[in-house]
Amino acid sequence: MYMSHLECPKCSAKHDPHKITQLCPECGAPLLVRYDLNKVKANLKKEDLVSRKPDLWRYRELLPLVDDKYKVTFGEGMTPLLALDKLGNKLGVELYLKDEGIIPSGTFKSRGAAVGVSRAKELGVKSLAMPTNGNAGASWAIYSAKADIDAYIVMPVDAPVITRNECAIAGAKLYLVNGLISDAGKIVGRAVAKLGCMDASTLKEPYRIEGKKTMGLEIAEQLNWEVPDVILYPTGGGVGLIGIYKAFRELQQLGWIGDKMPRMVAVQAEGCAPIVKAWEEKKTASEFWNNASTVAFGITVPKALGDFLVLDAIYQTNGCAVAVTDEAILKDQAELAAAEGAFVCPEGAANYTAAKKLRESGWIKPGEKVVLLNTGAGLKYPDTVQVAVPVLEPEQDIPV
Repeated sequence: MYMSHLECPKCSAKHDPHKITQLCPECGAPLLVRYDLNKVKANLKKEDLVSRKPDLWRYRELLPLVDDKYKVTFGEGMTPLLALDKLGNKLGVELYLKDEGIIPSGTFKSRGAAVGVSRAKELGVKSLAMPTNGNAGASWAIYSAKADIDAYIVMPVDAPVITRNECAIAGAKLYLVNGLISDAGKIVGRAVAKLGCMDASTLKEPYRIEGKKTMGLEIAEQLNWEVPDVILYPTGGGVGLIGIYKAFRELQQLGWIGDKMPRMVAVQAEGCAPIVKAWEEKKTASEFWNNASTVAFGITVPKALGDFLVLDAIYQTNGCAVAVTDEAILKDQAELAAAEGAFVCPEGAANYTAAKKLRESGWIKPGEKVVLLNTGAGLKYPDTVQVAVPVLEPEQDIPV
């Protein structure tokens, strides 16, 4: 077991990882898992990974589970890193798509759920509650079902119907709120206090990040331990961006990569861009975004608990934050599918929109290696595709 302690990134307080700890008792900030990386370095070489199963648990020395008997898994991880040659040539860069759409539940949220639920089971958790924009709730619902943990899920009434159905069919206690995810969070907070269940809200437990960070570990391994120049990430709560940054820092400490870090880019929609506004104003935390709305529903987060961690990752890597329009997102979702056969979710398409914007401005330079995170399958958002398909009579031919 290589996990050493939980650490507060704000006040540096250390906490026992072997009991349920939600936020830092000292200052209320999210906690991060720390490992004895010298011990990991002495017992694990990157060459050892070659013979391991192609899932996220291949990095078990850098994950918080103590005993594998508590592992809850559907084979998640090691998603493809696809070269987008046509669009990359068009932009004059080496463009890749990390496609999380093929993971169990169809989104990257299953990484956080796999590790978060496994660790919750190991700690003796019997029930959990969380607010969600849809996909996280769906993932945590299916993993909780397998772990025999009761899941209370609250999502906005406007969340995609598919994710609602996933929660319901997995037996979660699902509720809709006539509001945003921030409103769902308030309901969950009251439920946690009343029912005594674990709060699985974004960053209110430290293990979701550990599942998400495996995206960064995989990107490094799939590029033969050569660090890309830029990684673009659709940012709502920002756990994935925080996790990927954490992964590369840990790889540096292990000596598996050099000093170079990828420039992290937080991508948001113009209708909900609190991180972008904070970055443009050179602030270390964001302000609540009123009247948040975007077609990329998964990143409709008016105020992220870990905003200071997202912004720190951007500043530390000389990255940036970019807002894009819903119109451009839908247009680029279609372009990705038509050019590369990649039917990505709107959040994933937003990254391509942002990459084009940054390439045009010169922030992304010619020939740079750029990775886009597609966080989910386009099939989970059928309403974003509006097409008029001609209908033929049996005796009619296809027009030429």
